[in-house]
Amino acid sequence: MEFLQKAIVKAFADVFETEISATQVNLEQTKKEFEGHVTFVVFPFVRQTKKSPEQTATLLGQYLQANCQEVESFNVIKGFLNLALTDAYWLGVFKNEVLAPDFGQLPKNGQKVMIEYSSPNTNKPLHLGHVRNNLLGFAVSNLLKSAGFEVIKANLVNDRGIHICKSMLAWQKFGKGETPENAGLKGDHLVGKYYVVFDQEYKKQINELLGQGLSEEEAKKQAPLIKEAQQMLLKWEQGDAEVISLWKKMNGWVYAGFDETYKKLGVSFDKYYYESDTYLLGKDLVEEGLQKGVFFEKADGSVWIDLTADGLDEKLVRRADGTSVYITQDLGTAQLKYDEFNCDQSIYVVGNEQDYHFKVLFLVLEKLGKSWAKGLYHLSYGMVDLPSGKMKSREGTVVDADDLIEEMKLTAKEKTEALGKVDHFSDEEKDQLYQMIGLGALKYFLLKVEPKKRLLFDPNESIDFQGNTGPFIQYTHARIKSVLKKAGFVTGEVSFPAQLGTTEVELLQLLSRYPQIVEQAAKDYNPAAIANFAYDLAKTYNKFYQTESILKTEHELVKAFRLQLSASTAQTLNMAMAILGIEVPERM
Repeated sequence: MEFLQKAIVKAFADVFETEISATQVNLEQTKKEFEGHVTFVVFPFVRQTKKSPEQTATLLGQYLQANCQEVESFNVIKGFLNLALTDAYWLGVFKNEVLAPDFGQLPKNGQKVMIEYSSPNTNKPLHLGHVRNNLLGFAVSNLLKSAGFEVIKANLVNDRGIHICKSMLAWQKFGKGETPENAGLKGDHLVGKYYVVFDQEYKKQINELLGQGLSEEEAKKQAPLIKEAQQMLLKWEQGDAEVISLWKKMNGWVYAGFDETYKKLGVSFDKYYYESDTYLLGKDLVEEGLQKGVFFEKADGSVWIDLTADGLDEKLVRRADGTSVYITQDLGTAQLKYDEFNCDQSIYVVGNEQDYHFKVLFLVLEKLGKSWAKGLYHLSYGMVDLPSGKMKSREGTVVDADDLIEEMKLTAKEKTEALGKVDHFSDEEKDQLYQMIGLGALKYFLLKVEPKKRLLFDPNESIDFQGNTGPFIQYTHARIKSVLKKAGFVTGEVSFPAQLGTTEVELLQLLSRYPQIVEQAAKDYNPAAIANFAYDLAKTYNKFYQTESILKTEHELVKAFRLQLSASTAQTLNMAMAILGIEVPERM
């Protein structure tokens, strides 16, 4: 509201003979318990006006009402000046902003950003934690695109290491040629099954060795299975043809399974990185760091960085035998990403258990003099818990993503059929609707909470057609579409009434805020702001729907306006939910 900022600056000059800048004029939405649309807080300026907060606010209000045609009335609550704007102003906003073809899409800003998310291991299927990660990464990608960024979605797949060899060895020893096809299992589930088999057999061997008098630590080291897995990893690193062939075959199964789950979740990637390609990266950076004096070498030949002066600790960057550690690889991959894409920002969507790792990673890159390190950001998120006993998992410890998706669809089916509103749907339409509602409920529930917060996910609570849920917003969208269809609405020339009802103004005011919500949410990497905006918009529309007659009004001009306002609300709900990766139905 630049016009109002300028008017307030002029008011200070004319009424109080004092200068303030437009940047000092912070305007807020008026709280719901007070009358008005916009609030200006005068407390910071009373030293300049030399009057009490109430006097200052009253004099400003009187001036603005007399000299600013958009201000209809005002009221003062202590040092808060609440301004009500004219119907003509809100209709102008609707015509010039909300109805603009590019409404909700911010102009391109020339900034390029990479968002890395998912990062699965190829020894097991995706689970509930991965679901939050994927949905968050995908939503932030969509959010930044809407805010004018060029976005590259990346996935760093952890496809090598001892944990991968454990699955491979167990399948080799106990698999009897089982494949996804002959087992009727998704490939990631099959490989995950043998990861569990390895663990079971390994524990048996440990117990046998404990019975022979070995200590637990020694038994874990001496168990034949772990020795074989370590030997397999060594062979993999040496390029053994047989091991590489098995590794490629089993990883192929896993990728096919992951792709199926990603498709169900509705997420995608522009670029894949594989640890098997990147694990040797970073060694050049270690040498560079040694030459610059950023790293130091200990007597045993290991290389470290001392970060104690920065409130952290000493960190190993290369083992004494010359092999890389995890952070070495991450240093190299960060350099590779920058070299390939030259991004202004690089965002890592990773759980908060890795907070310390990323502090170290970014600090080391800064100390190495990488100017682009300032653009690195760890989007840390909390864990997801489930109410005990709500959902079983395949292994008894984690909730499998595919099971979760199926459970959500079934819950959506039960709750929708209980309402008895889908009798006129075909079986195919019902199936699509249940999928849409189930996934919408899951996505919305996980995204409406700020990323950093830990959350408790209750499948039943998430599928509710009332309250702050995905299905409530989906139902509101379907309701609007039903009204428009019934009216035979076609977008065209819009007629504007002379006066607006209170709920019409509320709806217009909320719609007008959408671009600012997108801009701020993008700055904060926070899709929850979009989710909660969508809920507020749906709630406000339902209030408007209950208060104002749309189809039965006798005034054709008013009817045409309310239909266009409804259509704009549906379009904005669609845009907001699309950022979250949620589809909205045409009917429910």
